[in-house]
Amino acid sequence: MRYNKVMKRKRFFTPLEVSSHNTEADLWVSFLGKVCDLTPLMEEHKGDVLLLPILEFAGRDISRWFDPDTNDVLRYVDPLTNCVRFFTPRGRFLHVPPAGPRSDWPSLSGAPWWRDERYVVGNLTRKTRWIRIVNTLTSQEQRLQVCSEETLQEVQLRYLEVNAHAGSYTWTHSGGAALDMSRTLEENQVRDEDQEDLRMTSDLCPPAVLLLYNDDLTEG
Repeated sequence: MRYNKVMKRKRFFTPLEVSSHNTEADLWVSFLGKVCDLTPLMEEHKGDVLLLPILEFAGRDISRWFDPDTNDVLRYVDPLTNCVRFFTPRGRFLHVPPAGPRSDWPSLSGAPWWRDERYVVGNLTRKTRWIRIVNTLTSQEQRLQVCSEETLQEVQLRYLEVNAHAGSYTWTHSGGAALDMSRTLEENQVRDEDQEDLRMTSDLCPPAVLLLYNDDLTEG
């Protein structure tokens, strides 16, 4: 099955992938199942002290900052004033208004960054899993961490970083029939052993996907 060159962007990311974007010049965070690239936000507000809490958590999950029911910043009732305040124990961050009226605080004209879909680049996987991809032509084996929600086409996209001709092979499991590339590993009966009642976890002995050569190399 040939690789679809139109399919370039990943739908799901692993925590490890998010963690690699951990600098001011390349800053991603995840929260409430979303993955956001906040690099443009950092550039637009460069030097603003309210960016510091975000920079401190670059490449990490910040779901605990937000209420999953409202998708907004957590709030609490101040015991001294009985007023509702934003709960920001790491310090107030960009687009969170101050506790009281201030002349230097301009009202926000658009959505705050945590509600702005322009920064969303994909979803954080609910669970990662390991597989072994075995090229039966060369006997080369590659361990690959993937997202459990990904189809085989999306797994193939990851494998292209290792083998540019990944689309020139038929993907099978345990020497059986060809896998359905539009379905996930689980839907193809490639079990996630980490969820089974086994002594060995999948990261120690992950299941194997076998690549059968089709004699039709795709372009790199």
